Amino acid sequence: MAKTFHDSLIEHLKDRDYAREYLTVALETYEEDANIEAFLTAIRDITKAQGGFSKLSKKTNLNRSNLYAQLSPTGNPSFQTIDTVLHGLGFCLAVQPFNNEHTRST
Repeated sequence: MAKTFHDSLIEHLKDRDYAREYLTVALETYEEDANIEAFLTAIRDITKAQGGFSKLSKKTNLNRSNLYAQLSPTGNPSFQTIDTVLHGLGFCLAVQPFNNEHTRST
């Protein structure tokens, strides 16, 4: 059976630097259009690359079913959930100043 694009992506996301860049691009996309779906997709993909929702649930002490629902395309996770999940995946949030190209209006 041939490898799909998504299978290849998941394989690449096992690399920590690749996963960090993937999350960064997803956050930049959110910054442009305020659509959290790309960021949640990135978190789901990295979760899969790191062993799945059951493993993340154990690392974060968050209920697997609730975690899956919160990170679904229609999920609306709290800041605390995002922070806990990112830590469980080996990442953290960071704040930086806007560059001159910041375009999203509030």
